[in-house]
Amino acid sequence: MMKRVFDVLLSLSALALLLVPLLLIALVVRVSSRGPVLYWSDRVGRDNALFRMSKFRTMQVGTPTVATHLLEDPARYLTPVGAFLRRSSLDELPQLWSILKGDMSFVGPRPALYNQHDLIELRTRCGVQRLRPGLTGWAQVNGRDELPIPQKVELDLAYLRRQSLSFDARIILLTALRVLQRDGVSH
Repeated sequence: MMKRVFDVLLSLSALALLLVPLLLIALVVRVSSRGPVLYWSDRVGRDNALFRMSKFRTMQVGTPTVATHLLEDPARYLTPVGAFLRRSSLDELPQLWSILKGDMSFVGPRPALYNQHDLIELRTRCGVQRLRPGLTGWAQVNGRDELPIPQKVELDLAYLRRQSLSFDARIILLTALRVLQRDGVSH
């Protein structure tokens, strides 16, 4: 209950503080490439329920719906501002809405794509699916996109066992450092 209150208050504060930057990013995405400003994808949430998650669109319209690392040449699909938005993690800001709605939390395992069956299955076997997915998580601050799936799930499980508001605060601070250093971000 306290975690949900924390999520709502923090997401409302972030949305209020970031309203102008969010609008500017939306404008830049809109004028720099054809297609919608937001990209909506089906993600796996708490208890393996599907939900729609948004990001600022960084890939061209028509890009295959797979994890970026599975694309043969991901760079060729990027929009003119896509690489910058991904490196800076600004593409993730629309997920504040998912947090406010209750589909996500600030901290938890990153939501899997609906077709990442190996990740979903392993998380389910370990009980990690009980967690609300997060904007960031313990795996994010320990390797982000560079981690193999079994290691991600081990870190998700460690978070499940250790979760607390103080641990969440630590993960949020570490996330800010990783984003500023641009550690482990796939382009």
